[in-house]
Amino acid sequence: MLAAASLLGTVALTGCARAGHDGASSGGGPTRITMWTHSAGNPGELAVHKKIIDDFNGSQSTYKVVQQNFPQGSYNDAVTTAAAARKLPCLLDVDGPAMPNWAWSGYLKPLGLPRSLTDSLLPTAVGRYKGKVYSAGYWDAALAVFARKSVLVKNNIRIPTAERPWSLAEFDAAVVRLKDSGYRTPLDLGAADKGEWWSYAYSPMLQSAGGDEIDRNGMKTAEGALNGPEAVAFFTWFQKAFTNGWATSNGPVGNQKFIDDKVALSYTGVWNAKDALEKVGPDLLILPPVDFGNGPKTGGGSWQWGISAGCGKTQSEGARAYLTFSFQDKYLTRFADNQVVIPATAGATAASKYFGPDGKLRPFAVLSQKFAVPRPATPAYPVISARFEKAAKDIMNGAGVKPALDAAVKAIDSDIKANKGYAH
Repeated sequence: MLAAASLLGTVALTGCARAGHDGASSGGGPTRITMWTHSAGNPGELAVHKKIIDDFNGSQSTYKVVQQNFPQGSYNDAVTTAAAARKLPCLLDVDGPAMPNWAWSGYLKPLGLPRSLTDSLLPTAVGRYKGKVYSAGYWDAALAVFARKSVLVKNNIRIPTAERPWSLAEFDAAVVRLKDSGYRTPLDLGAADKGEWWSYAYSPMLQSAGGDEIDRNGMKTAEGALNGPEAVAFFTWFQKAFTNGWATSNGPVGNQKFIDDKVALSYTGVWNAKDALEKVGPDLLILPPVDFGNGPKTGGGSWQWGISAGCGKTQSEGARAYLTFSFQDKYLTRFADNQVVIPATAGATAASKYFGPDGKLRPFAVLSQKFAVPRPATPAYPVISARFEKAAKDIMNGAGVKPALDAAVKAIDSDIKANKGYAH
């Protein structure tokens, strides 16, 4: 995947060392543009990249894009090592919420793509920092609640829609009814997972309840956002879901408990949808997130493309030419249907066999368009994410809600202060 398998568990870049470019320009031949991806070991993703690169290289003779792929687990180390040695490539992919930290650290420059292109993308597929676009992606992911229609109908539970989602009171009543019907644990919240999943999955719930991971008005403090009354109320509910036996943190990670009908409701992502369709068939429902009081919210912002800060003028022009070429709808549709992710443009979505008007995963495209929210666009985000995860896990395991949130706020604010507000 995807957003839940982010690099943010290890990325916490500091400083402002400028990265160098690949500087490869053959005498009299095309200018070489090196592109790094985290896609090693993902043959489907690599095949689409290869197709785009081959088409671009064959369409002109000024530039030649050369791809280098890393396993996702070692990609961050490769980037940070190359940045320290001023040897970053011109083109590289970056997990969306990590982008502000990379930009602040001097690793990336503003993307410089035509506004008409970036404006055509889903808002959460465009990475903005300090009012400038630094990254853009072909796709996004989204979260939903999986259910079986037969189970909801049998238990006389209303099937929610994007226009009329479940309220928290309705959701709680549904979970209680499902537990009483025989599901020992009726709800899988995905709490067996770790790392970036916690912020990606549960901060939209917090935002729906009226809280947040940080005060987004200036991004200078988490005080009041992460430990205010709304946040305390949400995490009190979150803790209740586990103490009441509605959910557990037992594995496995993924959607298998729902597939096996051991849980009635599964809070999960688009990356598990194809398997669910194949195993559950037409009984599968893809439902909107719960409305905790301020409208449903779902996570947004995944892997995107950036240009390194040290990429030379000619190479940067080539990198932009390649990216502009690569954002054609036909490639976005191919990528989305290959990887089962949501296309970033309306045209690519319309042509998708999964997400188009008649596609069986169409609800995910609707949810992403209506309810997706980005994680905080601040260089402090790696610390925010780690502290959010710790607080949420402590609360899940029985810690006092307000003290756990206060500790997270203190750690986040201390990091921001230590970095002088990430002002430069």
